[in-house]
Amino acid sequence: MIFDTDVLIWFLKGHPAAAKVVAKAKTRAISILTYMELLQGARSREEMRLIKRLIRDLHFALLPLSENIGHRASIYIEEYALKGGLRLADALIAATAVENQVKLCSGDQRHYRQIKDLDVQIFRA
Repeated sequence: MIFDTDVLIWFLKGHPAAAKVVAKAKTRAISILTYMELLQGARSREEMRLIKRLIRDLHFALLPLSENIGHRASIYIEEYALKGGLRLADALIAATAVENQVKLCSGDQRHYRQIKDLDVQIFRA
């Protein structure tokens, strides 16, 4: 399962439901984009170290961007940006999940529900 940035933010804040969904996952992965968003949101070097430790200790696979992911994300932007508000980061994360043929766990139902080939598990905080 690929986790969206919002779920990991709740996890880092100690939210029990986020901890449960992460713990229950048989496999854990994140897009490199999610990793960068988490690091960008860190307010100190200590928070950066905590994020890195989380990724390492819970054995999250870091999924890179690829040409196929970029192409699929651009199609998603063409199809869904105007009518559904899909943003670049969400398009890339969705494309990463689809290209790797894994489910995406996210609290952002509004943007992802419109993508028909995406398998989404909606997280409720």
